[in-house]
This record gives sequence, structure tokens and C-alpha cells, in this order.
Amino acid sequence: MSDLQWFKTSSQGDKTTVFDPLRRRYCALTPEEEVRQKVLYLLVEHLGVPPGLLAVEYSIKVNGLDKRCDAVVFGRDGEPLMIVECKAPSVKLTQDTLEQALRYHSVLHPKFLMLYNGNDCFCFKIEDGKLNALDHLPTYQELSK
Repeated sequence: MSDLQWFKTSSQGDKTTVFDPLRRRYCALTPEEEVRQKVLYLLVEHLGVPPGLLAVEYSIKVNGLDKRCDAVVFGRDGEPLMIVECKAPSVKLTQDTLEQALRYHSVLHPKFLMLYNGNDCFCFKIEDGKLNALDHLPTYQELSK
């Protein structure tokens, strides 16, 4: 287990923020940010992802446009292993969500994609250009193989 402090919130007036221990700053506690914090906690505390190899709101260019992956897990060699796309609980994970993650994949080329909205979670492994649904969330050790 890491020594990161998760789910520390602060309120000022009607605004609530949550401390992101990976970005080391407070962020507005939107429904999507709450989902992002839960998945980051899951990745680090339960799936063994080293905090230093997990980037949050990772900037990339897709067809010349600035985009941000909610999270990217990297290997010890610096290569992307998994893109995580988060949505608010009220947003269904649809083909559009998968296509968004695949656009990010076209730039970073990780072996895994994860879609999460706090209710549903889908994880895929990409092998030989084919998208294969997984029946479990891979640990960092599995991602690194």
C-alpha cells in the first residue's frame, strides 16, 4: 500500500474540492473528478500501479487537436501501458466512449484501455490490432508483461 492520502476534501462556500495526491493539488470535485479519484485509488492501492508511473490528465495531440487522457499508466521503460477514460456516473459508457479511447490509443499505442464511470468498468487488451474484452482488471504486473 502507498502512503498517499486519498479522498481529502475541502469546502469554501458552495465549492468542494478534492486533493489529488498524484497531481499534488486540490481539484474541483465534479462527478467526473470523483470517478477519476476512485479509479486512481483502485489503480495504485489495489492493482499495484506505482504512483510515479501514473499520469493524470495526460496531454496529447490527436489530429492536431489538444486532448487529455484522464489517466495513463506507464511501464518502467516510459512506454504507455494503459489509457484510462473516465466519465461521470450519469454518463453511459457507449461506443462513443470507446472510440474516444481508441483515438487516444492511435497516438500512444498502449496494450490496454479501461473505461470507467463509477458504475460500469470495461477493460480491453489490444493484440494484433484486435480489441479483446477482459473479464478482470489487470494488475500492474499483468500490464507490464
